[in-house]
Amino acid sequence: MILRAARAGDASALAALWNPWIETTAITFTTALKTREGLAGDIAARGDAFLVAEAEGALLGFATFFPFRSGPGYAHTKEHTVILTPEARGRGVGRALMMALEDVARGQRVHSLFAGVSAENPAGVVFHAAIGFTEVARLPQVGYKFGRWMDLVLMQKFV
Repeated sequence: MILRAARAGDASALAALWNPWIETTAITFTTALKTREGLAGDIAARGDAFLVAEAEGALLGFATFFPFRSGPGYAHTKEHTVILTPEARGRGVGRALMMALEDVARGQRVHSLFAGVSAENPAGVVFHAAIGFTEVARLPQVGYKFGRWMDLVLMQKFV
């Protein structure tokens, strides 16, 4: 497995990986599908803070971080996303991506990372706890998808 910074040429594969999770699961509250153009823009804007894992030329997953909130007082706090192919789950790919992303965060003087995990994704909560994130809040009924309200679990790690 190779971990590397994402490239604009990865955008189509990233959209193909991410969109099924958007369309069919509650691990993300968004219903807006990702586009090649939008992801290429995110990759360009985030640079080393957008990592991919690949093996034998196939994308296994990605991890990225972005501002937690706007304003200079939040500059050292970021929120992240980590998404894997179904085949990559449980194989250490997510852990490797997050460890590498934390290294990037430290290099950028990030103080803390947040994970906003759907309460309907208990595996995501367990994963984040296993890599050192602590649950700091549960926000009831802040997400709406598939005709129902869903809770958000906020988890934090100081890096």
